[in-house]
Amino acid sequence: MKKIFFNFMLVAVSLSSIVFFSSCDPKESETVTPFETLLKEGILRGEVKGKVALEKREYTLAGPVLVTDGAELTIPAGTVIKAQQGFSSYILVLQGGKIFAEGTATEPIRMTAQEVSGKTLEAGSWGGLVINGRAPLSGNTTNSTEISSEYKYGGDKVDDNSGILKYLILEYTGARASGDIEHNGLTLNGVGNGTTIENIYVPYGADDGIEFFGGSVHVKNLLVLNSDDDMFDFTEGYSGTLENCYGIWEEGYASTEKDPRGVEADGNHDGKYPDQTGQSDFTVKNMTIELKLNPVATDHADFAKKSMQDVIKVRRGAKATVINALVKGSGTVVDIVDFTDGSGAGNPESTISITNKLTTNFTGKDRNGTGVVTFVDTNTGCPANIFAWTGYNF
Repeated sequence: MKKIFFNFMLVAVSLSSIVFFSSCDPKESETVTPFETLLKEGILRGEVKGKVALEKREYTLAGPVLVTDGAELTIPAGTVIKAQQGFSSYILVLQGGKIFAEGTATEPIRMTAQEVSGKTLEAGSWGGLVINGRAPLSGNTTNSTEISSEYKYGGDKVDDNSGILKYLILEYTGARASGDIEHNGLTLNGVGNGTTIENIYVPYGADDGIEFFGGSVHVKNLLVLNSDDDMFDFTEGYSGTLENCYGIWEEGYASTEKDPRGVEADGNHDGKYPDQTGQSDFTVKNMTIELKLNPVATDHADFAKKSMQDVIKVRRGAKATVINALVKGSGTVVDIVDFTDGSGAGNPESTISITNKLTTNFTGKDRNGTGVVTFVDTNTGCPANIFAWTGYNF
């Protein structure tokens, strides 16, 4: 889990244009063409103001897109957005802004990386999608996205509405500025439960497939494929429900992270605020973690490439209710469920029902730490057929 940082990239300067800085020297600034002008050329970059509707066509994401307070960005079914490769290519919906990206099962919306001659598309090629809302965080406070101190998220509006995402593919996301500063596939910062998010596919992303920084939004029907770090990540007082989620590592896949997990849950940000009210208290319903890795790790060096640290990690005051979870496949896993952490254990009232159908032995414990874990033989996890629209071959 990592927060994203963009301080050096973007400063709003007028109603119709923004200024980008290639360094800290303002002399090197250059004015960017207004959003509406670029839009006519099939280019997305700059500030969205008012109501802007894209056409069903292919666009190039050529830098940050900011959906400002009061603005609405509508993306029709079948639209393809190809992001120029780099850390500064991302879409950010600010507090009060809305995005309506409503694909269909036959015509999903696809946000991916732009091809570069002689280079294979890979995880970390572009930034991904970030949404800032006004729903509560742990401590009943607000926080900064660290894009800029002025771009806040969090508040007291549980039913805050940031728009609709349906049948959306977010591919090759997770671009990084350094080893500690990188995007996720879909980042939800204080997003409220008035927002609709369902039928999302996040393949080949660096860092996390999805991360919830507080908020109350419910997400339904989520498939994450070959995420470099965690598949499903929760922190800062998240209080919603993730329903029907499926995470996969394919055969031959190797994570570059030291502690990738299926689920990683923190009650507060980085465990620094154990006394805050409103620690994460969320539900995951119908989840499958499938490791298609084969063969399994044979020595310590090999282990680092072919292992998952924990299937489920609940720590730092988080309370998780996990219903109908299933882990299956092969590969090496340290712990099935782990509640321990140097910055604070998970809430012992957490309840997890899981079926373990791994064909290989894990190296740690089935349950590490204090929490209510029920191992059963009959959980079915997430149904795979709901992801037929993605074309993925299960």
